[in-house]
This record gives sequence, C-alpha cells and structure tokens, in this order.
Amino acid sequence: METLRRCTMVTACLAFVFVVPALAATARTTRHPTGARVTMATARRTALGRVPGGMVKSSELEHEQGRLVYSFDIAVKGQPGVQEVLVDAMTDSVLSVTHESAKAERAEAKRERMKHGTPAKDRDSLRTSSH
Repeated sequence: METLRRCTMVTACLAFVFVVPALAATARTTRHPTGARVTMATARRTALGRVPGGMVKSSELEHEQGRLVYSFDIAVKGQPGVQEVLVDAMTDSVLSVTHESAKAERAEAKRERMKHGTPAKDRDSLRTSSH
C-alpha cells in the first residue's frame, strides 16, 4: 500500500515537472491567424496609454521596421495632425511615438498606395477607422 502511494506521488511530481512547463510554453507561443501574439485590442490600449486624451483615428497591422507591428494614428482634440504609435505585435511594447502633420499623413498614405499598388477604395478596407 505504501509503495503504491509513493509511486502515485512520484508520477504526479514527474507530470508536474514535465507536463505543466510544456503546456505553459505552448500557451506563450500561441499566435493569432495574422501571426501576431498580441491582439489589436491589447495593442490599442497600450498605444492610447502613450497619448493621453487621444482617440484612435485609424489602425492597421503591418510590417514596419522589420517587425510585425500595429500602427495607430491617434488624434488629440485641439492638436493638429496625429500621433502615430507603433506597437510590437509580438511583445506589446511601444516601438515609437511620432507626430505627423496632416500633410505628412497624406504623403504617407500616398507612399503606401504607390508601394502596394492598392487603389484607394480597396486600401480603405485594409485599415480600420473610428471617429
């Protein structure tokens, strides 16, 4: 009886030592269909935390600076242009916060259209906007 109890305890300990870390590793590496580990909602909260009083004007998941990132254009009432916040889609860390004037924002949109060869009506379906 004592031997059976010890075997059960040893088996339980071994399962804990080997199975639980394997399951935890699987959970950490789970990715969304887009390849991102971080959801857009989580990245959005992170971005808004860097621009107090801001409202997300548009957002997208893209490859930039050699990484998969969420890009958020955040407008602040009473301030011209937008703050562009890049959030790493794998780590949820903020990569950059830059101010874009309205003119710079239009120029960037034009460069993106030229780069991807996407007509304006199709490009708009790739981005999300909230006003």
